[in-house]
Amino acid sequence: MLLLTSLGAAAAPASASLNQLVETRLVPQLEYLVDHLGAERDAMRLDGVQVLDAGDKFLPGKIALGISDLIDVHQHTAPARVARDLETFRAVAAMTARMDDKTWGIYYYLLALHKLERAGLLSKAIDMATLTGLRKKLDWRNFVRPDLTLIDLPANYYGVAFGVARLRYLLGWEDATGSQRLLDRLLAHYREYSGAYGFSDETDGEGRFDRYSILLVAEICERLMETGMPVPDELKSLLRRSADIALNIANPHGDGFSFGRSLGPYGDTAPLEILTAAAVLGVLTPDEQSHAYAYVSSITAKYANFWFDPALHSVDMWTRGRRTDQYRAEHRILGENFSLLHQFLAANALWNSAGWRDLDPPIDLTDWVARTRPSFDLVWFAKGEYDRALALVRDGSQLFSLLIVNGGAGQHANSPYYPLPFALGLVAGIPDSGAARAQLLPRLELDDGTVLLPTAFIKDITTREDDGTRRVSFHQDALARLGGRSPQPDARVSVTTEYRFESGSIVRIDRFATRAPLHVKRMSLDFASFSDAPQADGTGWRFRAGRVDRFSVEGAGACSALPADAEDRAPEGPMHSRIHCERQDVDLNGSLTVAWTLSYH
Repeated sequence: MLLLTSLGAAAAPASASLNQLVETRLVPQLEYLVDHLGAERDAMRLDGVQVLDAGDKFLPGKIALGISDLIDVHQHTAPARVARDLETFRAVAAMTARMDDKTWGIYYYLLALHKLERAGLLSKAIDMATLTGLRKKLDWRNFVRPDLTLIDLPANYYGVAFGVARLRYLLGWEDATGSQRLLDRLLAHYREYSGAYGFSDETDGEGRFDRYSILLVAEICERLMETGMPVPDELKSLLRRSADIALNIANPHGDGFSFGRSLGPYGDTAPLEILTAAAVLGVLTPDEQSHAYAYVSSITAKYANFWFDPALHSVDMWTRGRRTDQYRAEHRILGENFSLLHQFLAANALWNSAGWRDLDPPIDLTDWVARTRPSFDLVWFAKGEYDRALALVRDGSQLFSLLIVNGGAGQHANSPYYPLPFALGLVAGIPDSGAARAQLLPRLELDDGTVLLPTAFIKDITTREDDGTRRVSFHQDALARLGGRSPQPDARVSVTTEYRFESGSIVRIDRFATRAPLHVKRMSLDFASFSDAPQADGTGWRFRAGRVDRFSVEGAGACSALPADAEDRAPEGPMHSRIHCERQDVDLNGSLTVAWTLSYH
């Protein structure tokens, strides 16, 4: 298979079965990590990081789960190695007992203990003193208040809390009351903040929808399946909606979601989890299931060929120009390896149980998507005072994901949540970017120091298609005033925005209006691009390298081409150039139009 060395390189479709990829490419990675952890203990390093002293708040649980996954594999493939794996688990459990373990780490640890108990190996894997300490430490009450509200965590952690409580019950550590109350609260919160459309707002009503919003129902189904509970029809119906999105973005290169926070390989594994749960729970047709299997196999191949670096013996989200948000910084390198490998091993086990072991994936995924899935689709997240949605636009095999949401508290200024047509190799957000160089959006700085962006307060989303042009329009009565944790509406300026998608080009037009004359000290617009060697051609910039052919801007002042710098990095690799446009002393008296056009191949 093709080793991907740069962003946008053509990934080879999966030519091996999912099970073969996992057994021959991923299990050896897991063996390497567990063997070195067992041998090196607290001196273990990955890419220079002393992993047990790096402050990863989930690490003890992820280590426990990783070793338990390997024990499970070796029970079936190499029984002679199980005794050594158990010895490693016992030693590492005692060694990490002093470390903090939070939320997901608690869940992972309990899942590992439950797996070992079901295999009859728990007493061999951990001493009684350590287990007694873990019983006190691994508790959902550490991050859930008595009134069942989460302690400074987003909504997807209700699923984690339920999983923790349910596993404690299965281990005999508490009765079923806590898990049932948390499941009821989880489903009630989901209903309240997903509304009529079935996708969970990551905030309490601000309107942040991202891959987590689409993934969450699959995670809930996974928690139920992992702990032996039936999945209600209500959740299966919601899962079907998420599966439709995952099928709409399916491709033979294994590329997943391209918007929102905490992407990297997790942007790819989200559709893997969604479609695996959907296949196992019977919400896909046989034809959909076979092509979901092809997509899942391609996602797994991409992980092995692109995200995993054999020189590091690790997943790589941080070097070679790749960037993730601080939440997944490199201090978490060991835990990220274990949690990602677990996702693939768990998915493979489910596909094997459904009869797909060692079956070659279909090779017609691109044609199947073109034939059976919509090429222009608006997925509604919420309607009300403000509209939230995702427009999916496909030009041949090229997919654009136009996210139209509010990033909300802590994220609204960051470009992964801007209303942009995200597409691998063409348009990307920069994790934790801030708004100093707003990606592909007009940024207005007023005389009083106020900075405004057209991002958060979106209304009246409409779509239409005519003569090969797909149009998406929306309006904002107020721009988002930056500077606070959450965006604040500033009604001095309003804007109507239109996107036009044609074959090989995208146009964005912003028509700003003011209620009274307003002086803009500085207006700017930036395009950090994966393409390189831009040359001015009179009215725009033509790129000599990369997939963007040409970029032009109207109404934003003079533009210049700059080399990309250390800040211009996306989850899958570095940008290579930046077009910066700037206009000073703008008198807004009535209306102003700013537009850009991006041509690509």
